[in-house]
Amino acid sequence: MTTASRYSPEVRERAVRMLHEQEPSYASRWAALTSIAGKIGCTPETLRKWVRPAEIDDGRRPGRKSSEIVYSRVKNGRV
Repeated sequence: MTTASRYSPEVRERAVRMLHEQEPSYASRWAALTSIAGKIGCTPETLRKWVRPAEIDDGRRPGRKSSEIVYSRVKNGRV
């Protein structure tokens, strides 16, 4: 069973975009995650979990894209 998300997809996309734009001005990725997460009202770990799949979908990180995962689940009847 799924629960309603506290953050809209627009907020998630904006937070990921902010991280990518502002990350170079921080000493580490974790410092950037911590700062930006505080600005949008989530935990750094939550933001990190949004960033990883977004980077895979954008081709910045290797892995299976979201669309491939959904297709696999539909194909195997797990939806």
